[in-house]
Amino acid sequence: MSISCSEAIEEKVLSGRGLSREEGLQLWQQGDLLELAYLANHVRRRLHPEPAVSFVIDSNPNYTNVCITDCIFCAFYRKPGQKDAYTLTVEQVMEKVQSAADLGATTVLLQGGHNPAIPLDYYLELIRETRRRFPQITPHFFTASEITNMAQVAGLTIREVLQQLKEAGQHTLPGGGAEVLSDRIRRRLAPKKGGAEAWLSVHRQAHELGLKSTATMMFGHIEEDQDIMDHLDAIRNLQDETGGFTAFVPWTFKPGNTPLLKHIPEHAGPTRYLRMIAFSRIYLDNFPHIQASWFSEGKKTGQIALHFGADDFGGTLFEENVHAAAGFVNPAIAPRPAAVGGMVVQQPTGGRDVAPIGAGVPVPGALPAGLHKTAVDEIITLIHESGFDAAQRTTRYEILRRIARPLVAGDAGMPAKGTPKEGSLSGRPAAGPATGAAR
Repeated sequence: MSISCSEAIEEKVLSGRGLSREEGLQLWQQGDLLELAYLANHVRRRLHPEPAVSFVIDSNPNYTNVCITDCIFCAFYRKPGQKDAYTLTVEQVMEKVQSAADLGATTVLLQGGHNPAIPLDYYLELIRETRRRFPQITPHFFTASEITNMAQVAGLTIREVLQQLKEAGQHTLPGGGAEVLSDRIRRRLAPKKGGAEAWLSVHRQAHELGLKSTATMMFGHIEEDQDIMDHLDAIRNLQDETGGFTAFVPWTFKPGNTPLLKHIPEHAGPTRYLRMIAFSRIYLDNFPHIQASWFSEGKKTGQIALHFGADDFGGTLFEENVHAAAGFVNPAIAPRPAAVGGMVVQQPTGGRDVAPIGAGVPVPGALPAGLHKTAVDEIITLIHESGFDAAQRTTRYEILRRIARPLVAGDAGMPAKGTPKEGSLSGRPAAGPATGAAR
């Protein structure tokens, strides 16, 4: 045991007790990377003793890139009236959902900018039509800041908007838009989004209404260690309060094509990312799952993260445009065309499902159907290569099927060759949330 991590902290983690902020900060700053991996894997095995890593078949399209919030880390948004600004009709969004459904997706993560021209009925119709046309797909729509924008445009409270979204058929929220939950950082990166409580309040109220959500962090820009601790404390405390988070999903900031590029020319590397994965698994003792991202960090880093405490490999992401706008496209799964289906045609304004649409703007599309098998199979292969069974899950982390890792020479008591087997996983062990008093 290295002197960089006290025996008291190690003993506390190994015995299943949560760390205080002071202990966590010491571990984050001083813990050897491999010590963190050792402790994180201990926590992971305690929560999920079976050697399986979950993944979801999903897509991440966008309904608009119009936004008035002017976040300095974002390369995706366009101001109203810019020539390449667009907003899709409900029917155009349904075409994207259809593409995802054709590829076997069970989740669609739909996000967009803060467009004040879109009425609340548009968002409700997106949910209703997805549920009606594609009952096999979970509409994992709209981040906290988008919901805040809906409330402001509609003149309603956030709770009233969440209630209407739930009644339309939405039961989960993505955790995007958190960035770093430090008021100091948010004032500099996204002052129009409000402080940390603006994000936390939406998720707190969503949990109170019975919705589940994820928590995210975009790090590797201007944050300091205390800001990291502010973020993790905020979501850990809210999880103690509501139990509504399913997973924590960190990723590194990509500066390409953003105003921050001149200050932060390169994104954080794999060492800092792996430290975050391991530390979050240790510190967020009440979170059931930690997600590794092959997409944002590269497939090899994603695989290594599975040995640093992560138990989930994210999704197939048949379509993704936000990272691409920052010039970061990970070709790990399959090449993706820049646009599918030609150009968006100018639509007349007015009508319940029509928002202003930029004329002649290419809208990125999903993978061609022929590439689907490669995409899903490669996700499974990446998990198998890492030494785990692959378990396809739903948005709420319910296991749909488990694909056993092929047996190889050297497996204890097994022949040199074997074939993958599919089977059900009776249920993943739930993380027993530690209470604040236990820390």
